Amino acid sequence: MSVKSQIPNIITLLNLFSGCVAIVFASQAHFELAFLFVCLGIFLDFFDGFFARMFKVQSELGLQLDSLADMVTSGVTPGFVMFQMLLKTSGEESVINIHSWDNSVMLLPFLGFIITLGACFRLANFNIDTRQTDSFIGLPTPANTLFIMSLPLVIQYGTIEVIHSLLHNPYVLLVITLLSAYIMNAEIPLFSLKIKQFNWSKNALQIFFLVFSLILLIFLRYSGIPLIILGYVLLSVINNLFLQKK
Repeated sequence: MSVKSQIPNIITLLNLFSGCVAIVFASQAHFELAFLFVCLGIFLDFFDGFFARMFKVQSELGLQLDSLADMVTSGVTPGFVMFQMLLKTSGEESVINIHSWDNSVMLLPFLGFIITLGACFRLANFNIDTRQTDSFIGLPTPANTLFIMSLPLVIQYGTIEVIHSLLHNPYVLLVITLLSAYIMNAEIPLFSLKIKQFNWSKNALQIFFLVFSLILLIFLRYSGIPLIILGYVLLSVINNLFLQKK
């Protein structure tokens, strides 16, 4: 094997490493650092495919490595963060004390890993779904991960009391968990964010979404991330129902 052929795989493994580091930081409630390492992993996930295409070294090994790395960075990590959030709303801080837990709430934090199960099914299905070459069907795991990873930061840095109250409610978090697993695997076509030609008429939706996202990040910072992901799904639904028919 040439060194060049292994560059994409090395980048993929760095994605996996970033996900592992993010889990460690999340376990210590350092959610901002966990978020940053997840972002690094997602960034690397984009470039492993980029370099594989550039060097013309795509392989079945690379495809499997990519899914396994994504399973950690965009599967285990958001599930663990939701577990931590549900654990805190159950009256515990960051450790499990089976002797002091009320049996009625003992199971609840573990339901956060439904996100991990949904991501696993999504990644496995993505590898065999030939329809998702230029666009997506269902929310991609990296986008879902950014949404989940931003929630503790919304609590930490956000200023809207109603949102704080909602995100401290375990049943609201459970609904978010179930919707997260569902939307990753729903048969909802999402528009591609790739701009292949510098043509306004053909890329108006993508350009509008990118400007919309930039404005939200500038003014709302972390609180804008969930709105960006929700906006992406909503715009895709509107595009499917109305815009594409014109």
